[in-house]
Amino acid sequence: MPARALAPLSGTHPLRRRTSAAVALLALTGTLAACSTDGTTTEGDRPGASATSASAAPEPVRLTTSFADPTAVPIGSPVTVGTSGGTLDDVRVTSAAGALEGSVAGGKWTASTLLEPGTDYTITASATRSDGRSVERTRTFSTVDLTLDEQTFAAVAPLDGETVGVGMPVVVTFDLPVTDRALFEEHMQVSSTPSQRGSWYWLSDREAHWRPATYWKPGTDVSVDLDINSLPAGNGIYGQESRSIDFTVGDSVVSKVDVRTHTMRTFVDGELARTMPISAGKAGWETRSGTKVIIETFRRKRMSAATIGVDESDPEFYDLSNVQYALRVTYSGEFLHGAPWSTGSQGSANVSHGCVGMSLADAAWLYERTSRGDVVEVVGSERQMTLENGYGDWNLSPADWKSGSALS
Repeated sequence: MPARALAPLSGTHPLRRRTSAAVALLALTGTLAACSTDGTTTEGDRPGASATSASAAPEPVRLTTSFADPTAVPIGSPVTVGTSGGTLDDVRVTSAAGALEGSVAGGKWTASTLLEPGTDYTITASATRSDGRSVERTRTFSTVDLTLDEQTFAAVAPLDGETVGVGMPVVVTFDLPVTDRALFEEHMQVSSTPSQRGSWYWLSDREAHWRPATYWKPGTDVSVDLDINSLPAGNGIYGQESRSIDFTVGDSVVSKVDVRTHTMRTFVDGELARTMPISAGKAGWETRSGTKVIIETFRRKRMSAATIGVDESDPEFYDLSNVQYALRVTYSGEFLHGAPWSTGSQGSANVSHGCVGMSLADAAWLYERTSRGDVVEVVGSERQMTLENGYGDWNLSPADWKSGSALS
């Protein structure tokens, strides 16, 4: 099933790699325990032992687990392993997918990671019997199958290793819905150096963004850790794969557009670097006011009014095959770009269909300094930018943004 992302996202959707299900809870019976072997043998363990020696034999060590059926262990909860008839010392749970992490506490071993679906596991446990001898027990179990429609994959932007602008949010898009948002959010961590506090905001059950309270500080190193593998998303869906990415915040490049004065000023690390005459959207096609973020960049881009619903017979129709230095700021089709055809209006009139047009020289200058995540702040229009039309995250106050967290 292809990923259904709303924006350019990291990686490609891997083939769903499993035909079975992951993390489980089992409880094995005494009958199963009797089938395992000791690392040591006592007189009472051997067939034909006398009644006297049998009565003196220590209680046999048996494993207890948090699941009942070892052939179809469900995923979504940590496996636990305990013993009866002895003191548990150590547990190893291994598979072709790797070993489960876990620890012994209170006489019970609990996994700290969840199981993989469709995987065969072996439990190897060591315990101290009541007579002081060390014994070893083993068990095998298999996790249940998951179909493609039972696993949700998380695509992440930015890309791992990418350098982005100070306005870039962390964008996580799921290809199947997450109804237990709070559980997932508990396992979705963003950290940075230097540290900046922020929070998640769920635009829908398929898309969550993280941003700090204010623009990133230039030079910040950011790590994103989505520990969602096999995590229950709700409605019988589980996280397909954990994801970890690191990215860096580059220079602060913030462009301020005033559609009334037909100018754009670009600030680099807080200093005014260039003032440019521009032409913005005309009446009926106004450029949206608000804070926008560069979504993607194109050295050359074909632009057709058909993509915004204008018929070829309409006088407003256009089809430009070679628009240069195009910087997208909305999903609906607003760009900053070179517009040599409107140089006579740049600085004096708004004649575009919503884009911010400038000379080729100015557009080339801006393009060479632009990264995904750079900020464009627009004023002077009655038409407002919306949260979901691109990376509209900065149009909410920090308090309103935090209210969109599933944990708020």
